[in-house]
Amino acid sequence: MEPDPALVTEVRAALVREIEASGAWRDDPAWRAAFEAVPRHLFVPYYYVGAAVGGGYERLWGEDPDPGRRTRWLRGAYADAPLATRLRDGDLISSSSQPSLMAKMLVELDVREADRVLEIGAGTGYNAALLAHRLGDDHVTTVDLDPEITESARRHLAAAGYRPAVVTGDGAAGCPERAPYDRIIVTCTLTSVPRLWLAQCAPGARVLAPLATGLIALTVRDAEHAEGRFLHTPAYFVPLRGGSGRAPLERHVGGLPCRALQNELFRFLLELTGGSLDPHEALALWEREGRPVRERFGVSVRGRYEWAWLDDPEGPYVWPL
Repeated sequence: MEPDPALVTEVRAALVREIEASGAWRDDPAWRAAFEAVPRHLFVPYYYVGAAVGGGYERLWGEDPDPGRRTRWLRGAYADAPLATRLRDGDLISSSSQPSLMAKMLVELDVREADRVLEIGAGTGYNAALLAHRLGDDHVTTVDLDPEITESARRHLAAAGYRPAVVTGDGAAGCPERAPYDRIIVTCTLTSVPRLWLAQCAPGARVLAPLATGLIALTVRDAEHAEGRFLHTPAYFVPLRGGSGRAPLERHVGGLPCRALQNELFRFLLELTGGSLDPHEALALWEREGRPVRERFGVSVRGRYEWAWLDDPEGPYVWPL
């Protein structure tokens, strides 16, 4: 059941305007053409929203016999919002990210026309389609651990006219058969940087990944060395599953003032330090250093050592990842 073409044109144009108003393309307006061309609704034939009655989730889909619900589905598909696309035992395991955040990440990836890109986390395939539109199918590889996810991503991409490489495998292992890569973009949260990625990168490659609740932009020197700072943008993604992933840290934060726990930057510090600091020590550091923003933090990888830092990788504030 095909949606109304006029409505598709209307809602897609509205999404593009909304992303533009967010300032996401200020540094690379060429991405606008990709968002104008790639039909997001083909990548989210169904998704889940919070149910208005009784809690849980309500499924919206493009083949719903009710025309009103089909319209809700289409308008939601082009909303500047993340969409829950796959649940397992009530837990979210895959989603389509907020389009304006995707646009910011693609701009920060800083691609050149001949770059080869590896995406970790195929999701619906929408991000891979945007990359393929800009760079060409042969320059894009997307990897996911779940064969159901890769199969549906492959179908969505083909329906939209794109055929990048879609690989089923552990994203932590990368995809060595398609290496080397000039850029790696990650759409799931890390707790550390898998070393195998660095070995698959060309010298000078850029890795953009969610870590803690931020986005780290690493420059790769060689298979043993990478370093970079966090961007100012907050980012919340489903955790990486597979080889090097681990559950997010749970810790006791009782006794901390509510104003600190409600501060998103303080919670970023708690996540980033990963238990290296007692929560009260973290609070004292945060206040002593003037409540530092994300851009003051960074990550270094040198051989088998990997650490986060504040201001200086050789400074007094460093924490192993």
